[in-house]
Amino acid sequence: MKWFRVFSPEVLNGNDFVKGIEVSGRKLCAVKTSDKIFVIQNKCPHAGADLSSGWCNNGKIVCPYHRHEFDLSTGRGIAGQGNYVITYPVEVRNDGIYIGFKDSFWKFW
Repeated sequence: MKWFRVFSPEVLNGNDFVKGIEVSGRKLCAVKTSDKIFVIQNKCPHAGADLSSGWCNNGKIVCPYHRHEFDLSTGRGIAGQGNYVITYPVEVRNDGIYIGFKDSFWKFW
């Protein structure tokens, strides 16, 4: 697992947010709600909208296009949607908030 620092630890003391971030060439959506940070893919699997333009509702991110909802912890869409988003592990450390990417099995020379 490769870990990347995305926020300073003070972000936990600030207001809740939904925002787009870019980490190691990947466009992601970061959500702070109830003193927790979640990081998910930024594109909605239904219509490709930027989830970072959406909002958070009861632990779910809401897509701004068609109001599809995804659980921030599991990535699962609500019943009947049949889709999901990729979630990324988040660690709170003394020096900041980190997200993890799995190391790729494939190596290119």
